[in-house]
Amino acid sequence: MSNVISHTGIIDSIDGGMVRVRIVQHSACSSCKVASYCNSAESKEKIINVRCTDAAERHVGDTVMVMAAQAVGVKAVVVAFVVPLILILATIAIVLLLTGKELTAALSGLAILIPYYAILYMLRPQLERQLTFYLKN
Repeated sequence: MSNVISHTGIIDSIDGGMVRVRIVQHSACSSCKVASYCNSAESKEKIINVRCTDAAERHVGDTVMVMAAQAVGVKAVVVAFVVPLILILATIAIVLLLTGKELTAALSGLAILIPYYAILYMLRPQLERQLTFYLKN
């Protein structure tokens, strides 16, 4: 099971074949004895939409395990962080070499993200099929 990412959550709502699961992610230091006195101990609540064929058998308030293959997590990190970083750095380097102006290079590096995220937005259906979660009781 080392190649599976899992989080325990509670079913928030069910709409057709879509189950919304509320998970709470805790920071690594939240289990520390002095975490209540420390500002770095934090937790975040997130809603994850999971398509499932057995949604009719599930009920609001049920505790479930939201799971995904580790490869899905890696792919999500690459799409969300690695590719944009490479685009920014490459754009800054190219514009700086061509113009020699740092401000233009920096603004171009940021501007390259606009078409990238627009393309990602248009490719949402394909990404949703590739980056999938599943539920386990």
